[in-house]
Amino acid sequence: MDYGFDPLMHEYPSRRYPVYAGGGMVNCSSPQAAAAGLEALRMGGNAMDAAVAAAAALTVTEPTANGLGSDAFAIIWSQSDKKLYGLNSSGRAPRLASIERVERDGLMRDGVMPKHGWAPVTVPGAVGAWVKVSERFGRLTLSQALSPAVRYAAEGYPCSPNLAASWKRAYEVYKNSLTAPCFKAWFDTFAPLDRGYEAGETVRLPDHAATLDEIGRTNGESFYKGEIARRIDEESRRFGGYLRYEDLASHEALWVEPISVDYRGWQVFELPPNGQGIAALMALNIMKEFDFASMPANEACHRSIEAMKMAFADAFRTVTDPDHMTVDPKELLLPEYGAARARQMGDRARVWTDRTPHRSGTVYLCCADGEGNMVSFIQSNYMGFGSGVVVGGTGIALQNRGADFSLDPNDINCLMPGKRSYHTIIPGFLMKDGLPVGPFGVMGAYMQPQGHVQVVSNFVDRRMNPQQALDAPRWQWMRDGRVTVEQGFDKDILAALISRGHDIAVSANTPSFGRGQMIVRLGNGTLVGGTESRTDSSIACF
Repeated sequence: MDYGFDPLMHEYPSRRYPVYAGGGMVNCSSPQAAAAGLEALRMGGNAMDAAVAAAAALTVTEPTANGLGSDAFAIIWSQSDKKLYGLNSSGRAPRLASIERVERDGLMRDGVMPKHGWAPVTVPGAVGAWVKVSERFGRLTLSQALSPAVRYAAEGYPCSPNLAASWKRAYEVYKNSLTAPCFKAWFDTFAPLDRGYEAGETVRLPDHAATLDEIGRTNGESFYKGEIARRIDEESRRFGGYLRYEDLASHEALWVEPISVDYRGWQVFELPPNGQGIAALMALNIMKEFDFASMPANEACHRSIEAMKMAFADAFRTVTDPDHMTVDPKELLLPEYGAARARQMGDRARVWTDRTPHRSGTVYLCCADGEGNMVSFIQSNYMGFGSGVVVGGTGIALQNRGADFSLDPNDINCLMPGKRSYHTIIPGFLMKDGLPVGPFGVMGAYMQPQGHVQVVSNFVDRRMNPQQALDAPRWQWMRDGRVTVEQGFDKDILAALISRGHDIAVSANTPSFGRGQMIVRLGNGTLVGGTESRTDSSIACF
């Protein structure tokens, strides 16, 4: 029965309050995924098990942004070790991939990498991240942690409103543009009704369920060195792709040391390159040179936007696979460098970079348990469903992270065999006085560092609670040099920004401003969470 209401209608402004809990908390962009993380906690798992459970569930319940063919990154606070850990599970370009090969195969489009098909496919890292986190910190087996995701995929789940909207948008684009034989499995898997899903319709992904089950039973071995890896190799060869079994077998998720800056007495942590978290840190390193408390709100906003543009300019010039970087990332975060960049800033808007960002599809989640463990976790297909390639009979949608490689051999981020690209997905973490405060993140391509900067500034400078820090209207530097702002942005600030030379546009495209989550742990151990009001987000807790 159709009751006639629109689940995406917002006739009235709604309010969300921060959520408090003591036993555990899981914040996700999908209610089912948040419930999966909570189920892991209820099974006796810790925050790390919950993160793996939620991440696996998100590949099922939000395939428009991530999948089994995604990459993943994490920042983990281990209470028993009293230490912050970083995990980089981004995949490398296949060994057969090169600028010359792409050009020779006629796949270069206007001098850039194609966005769809097998050419932009890099080694998927998400499954490797689940294995690493589970083996090092988990109390549950990987199979146990993945069991809720297996159940969702096999038995089905109701499509949520924003998920349905994203699914339909993708289908409308794909049906006209992805007509080659290599895309048939995508339509078989994600469009069995020859259309996108409506909100409330049941989604079932039986092939995905079987693959998740095998990943759990083999502790990920099948995905990289077993039957699943051989199946991916076979499909790649069949359709002229570059990915091979050897590329999968050599993948390794790497434990890395998080990097940080001090922002007004708070320590903000991100992962080092090849991720773009350093862009958020560079912007904050510049912003701290200005006393936002004593200046008008419009000037603080101007300084923040210009700092972000400066940071992007430096990131685009320097960031790629750390094995190929020519600049030490730590030099970009020195206080004196931030101060020098701040002195270059004027009272008017200026062009600092002409790099063209892409849009993307990403999911971010954060978890905490009652013991003090906390996880900031993110995984992504890069652009929506990714490459549009699904490995037949497996449900594995492969990412198109390679689309961000440059085909200019003089570019720092140029395509090379076995190289990791500049990566947009970034988890964040806050500490103060050496103590963990909690995880935070905002998903959405090049909006991510901009979202991180605004959430941190809202929380630190404006003393907002986690929910308000996420809800506050956002600005976004765009690919054409404009700055778009959300509806509801302060009109006086907008007028002042325009007078300073900013090219401002008000946008109703709310999802483009990112989707975030945040958990803060109070001194008494109570957890305080905020979840994104711009999408289907949910907090599960006890």
